[in-house]
Amino acid sequence: MEDQEKKNIRRAYIVIGVMLLTSLLYASASANYMYLNVYIWFGLAYGMMLQYGRFCFASASRDLFAAGVPRMAVGILVALIFFSFIQALLQATNMSTFHPAPAGIHTLIAGIIFGVGMVLAGGCASGSLYKIGEGNGTSVLSIMGISFGQAIFVTAGGPFNKLVPQAWVQSSMSKTWLPRENVTSWFDYYLTGYIFDQGTIQLSHTKLFGALPGVWKYFIGDALINAIIPAILLIFVIYNFYMKKGYVKKRKKYNKKNPDSPRPESGLGVHLSGVWDMILASKRTTLMGVLIGITAGLHIFVMKGMQLRFNVSNFGQLLTKMGHTGDVGIFGNVFDPGYWYITTQEAQFAGWILEKIGFDMRHNVFFGVVNGLPELWRNPALWMSIGIIFGAMILSLIANEFKFKAPKGELIVWGLLGGTLMGFGSRPGLGCNIGAFFIRSAGGDPGGWLFGLGMVTGAFFGVKFFNWWTERKMAKEMADF
Repeated sequence: MEDQEKKNIRRAYIVIGVMLLTSLLYASASANYMYLNVYIWFGLAYGMMLQYGRFCFASASRDLFAAGVPRMAVGILVALIFFSFIQALLQATNMSTFHPAPAGIHTLIAGIIFGVGMVLAGGCASGSLYKIGEGNGTSVLSIMGISFGQAIFVTAGGPFNKLVPQAWVQSSMSKTWLPRENVTSWFDYYLTGYIFDQGTIQLSHTKLFGALPGVWKYFIGDALINAIIPAILLIFVIYNFYMKKGYVKKRKKYNKKNPDSPRPESGLGVHLSGVWDMILASKRTTLMGVLIGITAGLHIFVMKGMQLRFNVSNFGQLLTKMGHTGDVGIFGNVFDPGYWYITTQEAQFAGWILEKIGFDMRHNVFFGVVNGLPELWRNPALWMSIGIIFGAMILSLIANEFKFKAPKGELIVWGLLGGTLMGFGSRPGLGCNIGAFFIRSAGGDPGGWLFGLGMVTGAFFGVKFFNWWTERKMAKEMADF
């Protein structure tokens, strides 16, 4: 065992060395790649924290709905609270790269599809990445499902175009700035004929909160009203449904054993103490929630600094400057979120592979206009995802928790099916558990909570399905026995 631990430590150092060497190679190739290196190292940091805290939205839903354990769900809400405050601070100092997204019924439906998928796959978009770093083969299939599911979803045309509402077609055709040859799939009409016509909401920019003096609109509108108060209320709701009864029972048990020094069994103070105990039930998860929130904010700050340093608003401008015009969309841009984000870069990964084997992946809006299709080694957001995998791998090796687990039997189906559903949900929802929920909710966009509501609803039904499936399987096995 001791020899294995030493081997794992050496392997962790090798992974660190590979990441350092990669960064040095980029730095020596061009100073412009400093921009890309930032994504690499923030990805590494996210991966380490996700692995250490076991942070996964699918696990949070499964633990809560199947076992009544709120540890992970509470940790996510703690991270959201801290991140929202830092987001507001960055907005107040004009150092934020955040932008709200259109929201509507599509957001809710997309969240439901994504939520079902993440439970089936056994990991959300970010959770699947860090679990790959631990050697989880099912998560590899999940990411493949997310990647190719998206790439196929956004380029499907032909008979699917006949299902497009005429209003979307007319709206898309009216946009003279849009090259007609790039509108080829149903998703192109969805984006250009529906999504692009929807407004966005960020509370600090509304009439009500925008009238607040100075920077208070960010701290009160975006952080307090849109993120902190809802998150705290949800923590209390979780306590009331899952922990309150057990906490009061524990107090009553203590009072029976210690009649001379009884503790209160009811009242606001008791339940505030119960909520605090729930938050601290797993110090590791809570600590990582705080650190993830802070790191996500720092990531935005540094990316804004990079944009100011290079006098650009998108990495595509630097790629064009270096002569890599084939990497970018028709307007010279490439997917460059400027903050923590998953899924779009995975779609680019699959799109790149499909293009290499002969498929036309550029005559559409998603790749050809909005996000570009860069070579994998020049894709900044994809390097963030790779960083998450390697960051989790480093920490799992150091903790002697790395173990390759090949998927077998049903896990192969669940991994691919769940990943594909997450891919299908993330495109109309314009993001995943990170980009469509976590980032938006913390940034003052109410649409983030709408996606979150759908995601939790989908996860609830996903858990119910798994419970039914397991009971059915066990009953069949017992009958055969």
